[in-house]
Amino acid sequence: MKNNYSRLVIIALITIIVFLYALTIKGYAAGLPATLQETVTGVVTDEQGMPLPGVTVTVKGSNKGTATNIDGEYKIAVDPQGVLEFSYVGFKAMEISVDGRREINVRLVEDITALDEVQINAGYYNTTRRESTGNISRVTAEEIELQPVVNPLLALQGRMAGVEIISGGAQVGAANTIRIRGINSLREEGNFPLYIIDGVPISSLPVETNSMFGSLGMDPLNGLNLSNIESIEVLKDADATAIYGSRGANGVILITTKTGKSGATGLDVRIYSGTSSFPGRLDLLETPDYLQLRRAAFQNDQVEPDQYNAYDLILWNQTRNTDWQDFFFGGTAETTDVNIAANGGSERTFFRVGGGFYDQGTIYPGDYNYKKITGSLGLNHTSRDDKLNLNLSLSYGVDKNQLLGESDVSQYAFLLPPNAPSVLNENGDLNWEDWEEAGLNNPLAGYYNNSEIRTRSLISNLNFSYSIFNNLNFKTSLGYTTYNSEELKKRPSRSYNPAEEAPHYSFHLNSYRRSWIVEPQLIFEKDFENVGLEALVGTTFQENVGSLLSLQGTGYVTETLIGNLDAAEDIEHASSPENKYRYSAFFARVGGSWKKKLFLNFTGRRDGSSRFGPNKRFSNFGAVGAAWIFTENPISDEHSSFISFGKIRGSYGATGNDQIGDYGYLDAYEATDGPQGLYPVGLSNPDFSWEVNQKLESAINVGFFNDRINLDVSWYRNLISKQLVGYPLPAITGFTSVQANLPALIENTGWEIVISTSNINTRNFQWRTNLNVTFPKNELVEYPGIEQSPYANTFKIGYPLDIGLMYQYDGLDPETGLYQFTDINNDGRLDHEDRTHIQDRGRQYFGGINNHLIYKGFTLQFLLQFAKQEGVLSFFDAGASGVQREMALEAFESGGDFQGISQSFDARTAYSNVIESDFVLQEASYLRLKTLSLGYQVPVFLLEKMGLKGGKVFLHGQNLLTLTNYDGLDPEFPYSPTSFANLRTLTGGIELNF
Repeated sequence: MKNNYSRLVIIALITIIVFLYALTIKGYAAGLPATLQETVTGVVTDEQGMPLPGVTVTVKGSNKGTATNIDGEYKIAVDPQGVLEFSYVGFKAMEISVDGRREINVRLVEDITALDEVQINAGYYNTTRRESTGNISRVTAEEIELQPVVNPLLALQGRMAGVEIISGGAQVGAANTIRIRGINSLREEGNFPLYIIDGVPISSLPVETNSMFGSLGMDPLNGLNLSNIESIEVLKDADATAIYGSRGANGVILITTKTGKSGATGLDVRIYSGTSSFPGRLDLLETPDYLQLRRAAFQNDQVEPDQYNAYDLILWNQTRNTDWQDFFFGGTAETTDVNIAANGGSERTFFRVGGGFYDQGTIYPGDYNYKKITGSLGLNHTSRDDKLNLNLSLSYGVDKNQLLGESDVSQYAFLLPPNAPSVLNENGDLNWEDWEEAGLNNPLAGYYNNSEIRTRSLISNLNFSYSIFNNLNFKTSLGYTTYNSEELKKRPSRSYNPAEEAPHYSFHLNSYRRSWIVEPQLIFEKDFENVGLEALVGTTFQENVGSLLSLQGTGYVTETLIGNLDAAEDIEHASSPENKYRYSAFFARVGGSWKKKLFLNFTGRRDGSSRFGPNKRFSNFGAVGAAWIFTENPISDEHSSFISFGKIRGSYGATGNDQIGDYGYLDAYEATDGPQGLYPVGLSNPDFSWEVNQKLESAINVGFFNDRINLDVSWYRNLISKQLVGYPLPAITGFTSVQANLPALIENTGWEIVISTSNINTRNFQWRTNLNVTFPKNELVEYPGIEQSPYANTFKIGYPLDIGLMYQYDGLDPETGLYQFTDINNDGRLDHEDRTHIQDRGRQYFGGINNHLIYKGFTLQFLLQFAKQEGVLSFFDAGASGVQREMALEAFESGGDFQGISQSFDARTAYSNVIESDFVLQEASYLRLKTLSLGYQVPVFLLEKMGLKGGKVFLHGQNLLTLTNYDGLDPEFPYSPTSFANLRTLTGGIELNF
C-alpha cells in the first residue's frame, strides 16, 4: 500500500510540472517562427585552448539559452542577424554577432578580477569575496543537493570553518545542534542562530514533541527541499551579523532557494534511490563468555544461584545466542528522492516551479518511515523601463513522520543477555510467558505504541523594488510564514502485559507558529572617480505568534478508536498556552571603497523586543569592518608573480540576544486545581534586558600563483556578557529564582583556517581541494556568586561551559578487586566535592577536506570530516546480569583471578562511580568519509538522440568509512556511547535536462 502511495505522489508531481512546462514551450514556440532560425554550433575554450564546460550561451534579447558540454561544445538556434552572449565565472563575458554564420568558435579571456564575480549574500545586501569586509562562509547547491538527509543543516557538516553541527540523533527529523563559534549563553535555548530563508526569518527553536525521546525537539527546517536550495551562507563576525542586531548574536544562516533565470527554458528531473544501514556495533560478549563471567560473580560473592537471582543461568537456554544489536537496529532503510523543476517565461517575466518527494524507511523493528512532499515557486518580473522589479518566492512542505511511540527501546540492545528468550512469539505477538517466568517484564513492552507527526510549513516572500533615481532605490520585503505540527501518539493495551489490564490511551500535541515581517528600505549607490559609496536605511516590523494544544484521551473501548477524542471516556491534562512576540528595529549601513583596494563598512541597528520590560525594551547595536587589498599597492608589484591576491581585514562590534521566553518580565500565575483560584509562579523584573555579544576579528586572505592556492586565516574573540539566567532568591521569598541579567562573562576565541587549491588544471583533468579547520576555545571568565547559584556544580570559572566533573580514579582495591577513588576532602564518602577532575567535552579542533575531480565526462567529489576530541567508555561492568562488553572479559583474563567479578551492592556502587571518573576517558577523535559522489555526463551524441539538453548518472555514498579508536557507536556522540545518527547510505540516480 505504501509503495502505491509513493508511486501516486511521484506521478502527480511529474504530471503537474510537465504540464506547466508544456504550456511554457507552447507559448515560447508560438513567438519564434522556425523559418527565421538557424542552428549555430561551435566550441568555447580558454586562452590555452582547453574546452570550457558549463559556459552559458544565450541569444541576446530573448529567453533562449544553452550551456556547453564537457568538451566545450554548444548548439543553439538563432536569428541569422542575432547576437550570442557567452558568460562563465572567472572569465570576461563576450558578445558576438552571428552575421549568418553556422559555426562560431569562441576563446574566453580570464578575468583577473574573478573574485568580483562570486556574489555572496550578506543579508540586506550582496557583496563579493574580493570586497567583503566580514566573515561569511558559503556552500552551493552542487555540494549539498545529492545528500540523502532530511535537514539541510546536516549537509553542512565538515564544510565550513567555525560552524559545528551535531545531529539530533537517530530519529528522523530531530532538531540538530548548531554552534557558530562556540557556546554563547548559559541557557541551551540562548544559543540558536538566526535562520533566514529568502529574506524571511523563521524561528530556530525546535518544535515541541512527545515522541522524539532524548532530542531537543523537531527541527523547523525539515520542510525544506535540498534540491531547491541555491546556496547557504553563514554570517559569523560582527561586521556580517551586526546589521541583524539582537537576532544575530549567535550567527546568521541565510538560505537562498533557486529561482528562474532569464533566457533559460527547460525541464529538469532528478531521481535517486538507495538503502541505509547501521555501520557499527559494540563488541559484546557471546553466550559462553557471558555465562563464564556470571558464574564467576556468584562464586566470588559466595551466593547460590537460583531462578530468581540467576534466571539466565537456571531458566534460560544456555546455548541460545542472540545478537540483540542486530534485532533492534539491524534493518535496512530504503530511501527514495524525486525532484522535478520547470523553468520558463520571457526575458522580463520568468519563473521556476518545482516539486519533490522524499521517502525514508527505518532500521528499527516495525513499519515506520518518513515521507515529505515539497513544492516551490520563484517568479521574477522586470518592467520595460527597468525601474520596477518584483520577486516572489514560495516554499511549501508537508511531511509525515511515523515513529515508535515508546521510549527508545534500542537501549536493550546493550542490556539484554545473549541467551535471553525471544521478545516476540512465532506469530509476531509479544512474548510474555518466558519473561514472566523469570519475574521480568518483556523489554519490548510498548512495541505496538506508535506516533505519527504531521507538519505543514509555508515560507513566502515578496520583494518589491523601484528605482526612484539613477542611484536611489526603494525596496520592500514582505514575508509570511506558518508552521503547524499535529502529533498523535497511541498506546494500545496490547503493548503491555495482559495481566495488568492496561487501558487504551492517546496523547495529542499540536503546535502552531505563524509570523509576518515587513522591511521597507532605501538604497543609495554611487561610484565617483576613486570612491564607491553604498548606503542603506530601513526598518523592520515583525510579529511571531505561537500556540500549543496538549491533552490526553483515556478510556477508549477498542483500539481502533484510539485518537478519536469523541470516543474517549475522559480528556485529561488539557493545556493550551499562546505566546506573542513583537519586534521592531531601525537599521542602517554605509559602505565605502577607495580605488577598489580600501573598503570600509559601518552598520548599526536599534532594536525593540516585547520580551523585555518597558525600562529595557530598546537597545543599540553596531559594528565597523575594514579591508585593505594590499596587492593593489605598487610596492607589491615585484611579488605579483608569487602573491596574486592579498587582503587584510578586521571588524569589531556588538550584537544582542533576546532568546528567552515571552512575558518573562511580568508576574506569572497559574490556576489552582480547584475552581476560581490562582497562585504565583514567577516574579516580575522590568529591568532585565539583552545579553550582549562583543565580537572582534582580524584576518588575512592571500592568493598564490595566480590564485591557484588561496589561504584564509581568521582569528576571533567573542565576549558575551549580561547573561540572562535565573538569579537565586532566599527561600523565604517563596521563589527559588527570578529572571535577571548576571555579570557572568563568557569568552569564545579561536582560529579558522581555510585553504583552497587548484591542484591540476589540464584539458582533460581538473582537481580542486578545499580544507577548513577550526581551533576553538570556550571559557567562563567571570561569574560572581557562582557558588551560591544553581550552576555551582555545572560550571567552573576558567573552564569551558561544556565540562564534566569527575572523580579521580585511584586503581583497584588489592583486597576486593573493586574500583577505588580519591577522597579529596577525606570525609569518608564520595560526593560532588570529590569531583575535582574537570573534563573539557568540547572539540580541540574540527574541520573537513573536500575534493572535486573532473576527468572528461566523469566527476568525483568526496568530503573527509575530522575532529580531535575525547570520549567515554560504558557497559564494561562484569558480573551483573545483562550484556557486558568484550573488554570486561579481557580485563578479567589479564588480571589472572576472578576477584573483581561481582554482582554485590559494593560492586555495583563501584561501577556506578567509575563511569563518573576519569578512568572512562578515552581518545574519540575520528576521520570520516562523509560523502562520496561519482557522476558521469552522458555524451552529446546520445543526448541528441534522446532530445535532451543534458543528462547525468550518479552514485552517492554517505558515511561510508569512519576511522577512530573510540569504543562507542558513533564518535559524533563521544559522551553518549550508545547514541548514533550517521547511517551508511548508498544511493544511485539519474538527472535529465529537457
